[in-house]
Amino acid sequence: MAAEFIKLYPENPDPRKIQKIVNILHDGGVIIYPTDTVYGMGCNIHNLRAVERIALIKGIKVKKHNFSFICYDLSNISEYTRALSTPVFKMMKKALPGPYTFILEANNSVPKILNSNKKTVGIRVPDHAIPRLLVKELGSPILTTSIHDEDDVIEYSTDPELIYEKFRDLVDVVIDGGYGNNVASTILDCTGDEIEVVRQGLGSVEDIM
Repeated sequence: MAAEFIKLYPENPDPRKIQKIVNILHDGGVIIYPTDTVYGMGCNIHNLRAVERIALIKGIKVKKHNFSFICYDLSNISEYTRALSTPVFKMMKKALPGPYTFILEANNSVPKILNSNKKTVGIRVPDHAIPRLLVKELGSPILTTSIHDEDDVIEYSTDPELIYEKFRDLVDVVIDGGYGNNVASTILDCTGDEIEVVRQGLGSVEDIM
């Protein structure tokens, strides 16, 4: 069955449509949704079958891939990470919500969720109402991975209608939240003594350090 194509306006997302998508996530559905950077594919982190579906779609192995979680805010990050140092916490507070992914030391909850031996986890709190509302209503983070384009020049797909054409038979919902960005988040590894920029993306490092 083809995926549902659901139009949502980031400034004022329809609560009934949000609830419909949340119900699909509860049932183990896989969705594609907009963020403040590129379009992402995700599912309820507590549904291993849905996580494995995403891995199959992307041709990756769950145990080896570095997935990230979208959280609503900083308050529920501690459920999945070890204690943060004061400098890292201050930096995250300054940066989020925003176009950053922070790699942090995972606590024991993460390996159980992903059925792996993961030592780290990427955390995102995007500056975008749709994914944050979904997480809030779902009551748990959404596992996220970006939607890449097969074009040699364009790295990320930005048009939700073209994304739908490509993924309609693979996922359960594609959310049309308008054109996406084609620059991914800035990735900062906070697991060592020094904070390391793994990927310079949309977020400015100078603004938060």
